[in-house]
Amino acid sequence: MTAIREPAFAVAERSTVPIVGSSQCFPVNRIFCVGRNYAAHAREMGTDPEREPPFFFAKPADAILSGSTCSLAYPPRTKDLHFEVELVVGLKSGGLNIAVENALDDVFGACVGIDFTRRDIQAAAKATRRPWDMGKGFDGSAVVGEMVTFDARSLPQAGPITLTVNGNERQRGDLSDMIWSTAEVIAELSTYLSLKAGDLIFTGTPDGVGPVIAGDRMIAEAEGVPTLTTSII
Repeated sequence: MTAIREPAFAVAERSTVPIVGSSQCFPVNRIFCVGRNYAAHAREMGTDPEREPPFFFAKPADAILSGSTCSLAYPPRTKDLHFEVELVVGLKSGGLNIAVENALDDVFGACVGIDFTRRDIQAAAKATRRPWDMGKGFDGSAVVGEMVTFDARSLPQAGPITLTVNGNERQRGDLSDMIWSTAEVIAELSTYLSLKAGDLIFTGTPDGVGPVIAGDRMIAEAEGVPTLTTSII
């Protein structure tokens, strides 16, 4: 039997998300994002949403900034920082090849989030056919609000999702506009790897994504979850 070894040095604490009405928090294991899951956004990014199955990318777990009010330092090596408002679901369980009809049973709760992108870095990587992790996976690139617990029947499947910048509405959609529902996203993602408790899934963004600069203030809202206010500093 192999002896349990102590870590050689201390590492950063696990990222967490506060839970509404609870002294407990949601411990973040991994962060997955589904791309182009709203037809209008897919079109604004230059693709045909009817012909493309969902695709996924990941962010580091410590990319999280969480709370009802967050401040994000404008990240280095970019002059084109973009916002994308999304409904984010957190899992309490998981597995491999999860059936669509059972997928929502793995959901612990949901919150609204903003997926930030260094668009110039992403575009340069795409142009040279290189990975675009550094365009998506930087410090603070996954900002999320407080989480509300839901079960399979109560998880919002319809209702508005919006984002304003300095009081001006920039994004508006409806959760029912998703090309792939939350259950289908979870099921499809589970065909690639085994999902686990603590995984967060960003479920896609409506159209209207765009840049922000230092001094901008964003308010993100989605059906059934608390508002998230994020300032760029």
